[in-house]
Parts: sequence; structure tokens; C-alpha cells
Amino acid sequence: MTRFFVAFLLAVTFGLRVVSAQQSAEGAWVQIEAHPDIPVAEQRAQFFASSLPDVQGFALGGGWYGIVLGPYTRADAEQVLRVYRAERQIPSDSFITFTRSLGRQFWPPEGASAALTRPSLTQPAAVPAPQAPAVAADETPAQARRSERALSREERRGLQTALQAAGFYNATIDGAFGPGTRRSMADWQSFNGYEPTGILTTSQRIVLMDQYNAPLLSVGMERRLDDKAGISADLPMGEVAFSRYDPPFAHYDAQSDLGARVLLISQKGERADLFGLYDVMQTLEIVPLDGPRQRKKDSFTIEGRGNGIVSYTEAALRDGQIKGFTLVWPDGDEGRRARVLQAIKSSFARTDGVLDPAEGSGALQSVDLVSGLEIRKPRISRSGFYVDRSGAVLTVAEAVQSCTRITLDNTYRADLVSQDAGLGVAVLRPTQPLAPMAVAELHLSEPKLQSQVTLSGYSYEGVLGAPTLTFGTLSDVAGLRGETELSRLALAPQDGDAGGPVFDAGGSVVGMLLPDPTDGQQLPRDVSFAADAQALRNVLEASGLTVESAPEASDITPDELNRRANGMTVLVSCWD
Repeated sequence: MTRFFVAFLLAVTFGLRVVSAQQSAEGAWVQIEAHPDIPVAEQRAQFFASSLPDVQGFALGGGWYGIVLGPYTRADAEQVLRVYRAERQIPSDSFITFTRSLGRQFWPPEGASAALTRPSLTQPAAVPAPQAPAVAADETPAQARRSERALSREERRGLQTALQAAGFYNATIDGAFGPGTRRSMADWQSFNGYEPTGILTTSQRIVLMDQYNAPLLSVGMERRLDDKAGISADLPMGEVAFSRYDPPFAHYDAQSDLGARVLLISQKGERADLFGLYDVMQTLEIVPLDGPRQRKKDSFTIEGRGNGIVSYTEAALRDGQIKGFTLVWPDGDEGRRARVLQAIKSSFARTDGVLDPAEGSGALQSVDLVSGLEIRKPRISRSGFYVDRSGAVLTVAEAVQSCTRITLDNTYRADLVSQDAGLGVAVLRPTQPLAPMAVAELHLSEPKLQSQVTLSGYSYEGVLGAPTLTFGTLSDVAGLRGETELSRLALAPQDGDAGGPVFDAGGSVVGMLLPDPTDGQQLPRDVSFAADAQALRNVLEASGLTVESAPEASDITPDELNRRANGMTVLVSCWD
């Protein structure tokens, strides 16, 4: 009853748009099981069809037969997968597949009425669902126990592993069938329509292992020997194919809508090269920011989750060679991802040879690429400057809006302390104390009109790696509407300069450059505005920061001004 009610509620609530299998080659399906024995597959399809709608069965190739739900649109298939998996109506490692992966249909049987094999989605919830058909036992419990004794230790461990993958067992994989294992077997039997004896028959063990192996079958896991990289491993060759070499990577790119990718890592090197690779990997678009990472003396692992993908990388140094792999998988398909990752890790082996650095020398080159992989780029980068000795930073508010992560100089993480929306400025605090080479000294006296000013900022949003100086003059000590907290400057900055400090001839900070107005106005090219020093001081003191005031001083040399600007100005980046 529970299965049918959830199926009915899902259809009514979300209005599932079932599409004809003949109508669209891109129909999406939810694959729930696969079996190499067609009578078993038919029996399992009948079991699921008694309580779930849209059950169909197709040959998958290689002598396997899949049980699927659908076809649906892609969005509805994802909703079906989410709901049925959460309600334990289908195995936890069920996944999305597509029409092009399915062969000859074997269920429902030819000529059978869909009404006899599937409950109606319009049937009232109060009508009892059909009961699951009793599955004929191929062995009595006593016979099943005798056949169980013939299993090797590895086969017994394999059954525990399969029960664990299906979500029924959470104890040690030891091959010993104690009370915990027996309970998990009984739970699995109940879920799959068998009598819950706690002793699996021979045919039930086959069904369990078929369920366990279905995720690997669905992605075409097979042994791959890459002689040039000197690596042998099981890879999902049904989803990826060799593309190119871009040392230190052998690229295996996606071959379907799933979007999976594999990189084999192979290079000569020492510990410094391994550590360098660890740092480089974390700058790549395929390695999201969030996730655990660990670097040891001769190896590292990195996991990243975000932007719709899950990425896992591991590499190790041995005998002057660094070898490893990266698996990139779509988020939301965790059951299959975990199985594929486990298979790659357990099968990974080093063979003779290492990738020649000259391989792939004709590949596309770009400052935004590393070995053919895109470098992760921030959504927006602006300038800022240090305002105290522990590394607090003042910047523009637009640089820190809705950020997953804020960084200083692409290296140090920072938290938002406060912001003044009216003035358009924000105060940041690094998550670890820093020791800036220079800190802003605010000149609180009103500067002279038409005096020379110098702006320090990352004009090209970090491309040059150091701040650029832009020279101009102070046009007015108020905004166009007389705002006393603003100064008008005659200089021509770039977008990345916003948030940068504005210096007077003595090297004191007289303001912070604000971004161009966003109200549809377009000012003359050489007109810019800065928040003046007193307004900045008010914001900083309201945030609990001690402000350094500039002493009376004479003009400084250009070299000294450049030294202060470089030591004080920082690149502020906002990451998704």
C-alpha cells in the first residue's frame, strides 16, 4: 500500500510528463536493477510493476537485462529518482539513463495490457495496491544454509559489501554472518518481496549481486591500459573515451549527457613537484572549492563538490614518478559515483613508463588553461587595501555580494565583517592573521583641490599579478549633488580598480575608489568618485577597528609611493 500511495502522490503532485519511447530518442529513464538472467529480470520487473507505475524492461547488451521506470522528461526523471529513493521504493543506487542505452524490450510481455502490469496513476489512494507476487523459493532455509556454507570467505564478504551498498548493512565487512548480517539480509528480503528468513537462497544471492553490479555495468566499466601514461585501471568506458594527452594528464572526456570525465596523472618528479601539482589541481574548474583535501609526505587526495559536479583526485610519488587519477561525476548520482570510484581505486596499477612531457605539444595554449584544463575563475575581482596590522581589508561592497568564498590575492580566505550599503564599502577579515607589508594611513584633513592623486588597483582583475598605478587630480571634495562623504577625481580607472586606495603626494590615503554608477548614467571617461577618508574612518570604527591617521609629511618619491601601494593593495575575489 505504501509503495502505491507514494507513486500516486508523486504523479499527482508533480504532474509527471511521461513521454513515448518512440517519440523521443532523448527520453530519460530511472534504471533500478539489471540481471544477466532474463527469467530473473522478468520476475523482478513483475514485482516492481505490482506497486510502481511505468515499469519497463529492456536488454542492455552484454547479456544483461535492465528494469527501468519511464520514459520521462529529464527533469521529471530526476524527481522520480529523488522521491522513490528517499522513500526506499527503489534501490539506493538507482540512476538516470537514456533511450539510446536501451535495446530490445522484454517487459511488459508482448500483448500484455499495461493496466494489468501497472497501477493507474488516476486510481484513488484509498484503493488497496496489488500485493507483490510471492517469489517461489528455490531452496528451503535449511537448503539455503547448506549452500551458504560452500561460499568462500571472499564471496561472503562480497555479499556483505553488496548489502552495505544497498543501504541494509552498516557493520564490519568480515565475512562472518552474525546477527547484524542476518538482520540486514531479512531487511533486504522484505524490501525485495521475499520471505524475510535472514538466510539468502542461491537465487536471492544472485539477485543481490546483480543489483550490486548494475551501476558498473551501466557505465561500461572495463580494464584500460594506457601504455604512454604507464597506468592500468578499470574505467567507465561506456561514458568516457580517450581524447588527448596534455602532460601530466591523459584526458578521457565525456561521451554522453552524463558528463563524466577521467584524467590519468603521470609525470616524473620529486616531492616538490607533487606538492606543486596539489596546489595546481585546486585552481582548476573541475575541482570545486568545497570538500576535504589531504596532503601527506608522498601523496595527496582532493575532493570537491559544487557547481553540479563531484570531483575526486588522488596522486602518489613513488620511485621518481607521480601517478594518479581524477574522476569528475555529476552531482546527484552518488550511488553510481561511489561504486565507480571504488572500482578505479581498487584496480589502479602502475606499469612501466611515464607520460612524455612532449606529448600534446600542439594543444591549444591559453593563460586560462593548465594542461588543457580551465582554471577556475572568480565571478568578480576588485581591489582593496589593508587597514590594520592583522590584515583587515577595506573594499567595495559589490566585490562581496552573494559569494560562496571570498579570497585575498587568490590565496587567503576572508570573512565579511560589515558593509555600508549607502557608501558602497565593505570590511573584510582574513580567516588567518596576516602581516601586511604596509597599512593605510588615512589623511583626515581636507585635501587641496587640483592636487595630484594616485590610484592603486588591480586594473585587470589580477591578470598582471600586481597592482597598477593610475595618476590624476582631485577635481572636487564633494559629489555631484554635494555629498560631503565623496570626492570627485579626474582619472580614468578600469573596473578592477574599484576598491583601491587613493593616495596624495605624501603617500597618505585620502579615499577609496568607488565603482561607476549603476543607475543608467554614463559619466565622462575621466570622471570618478571616491569615498573620502573621514567616511572610511567612520565605517572602520563602527566595525571595531583602530584606524591609523597619517602624520603631517612632505611629498615622497615615486619609488616610495610604489612600495607603499604594492604592500597595501590587495586583490579581492568573489567565488561561486
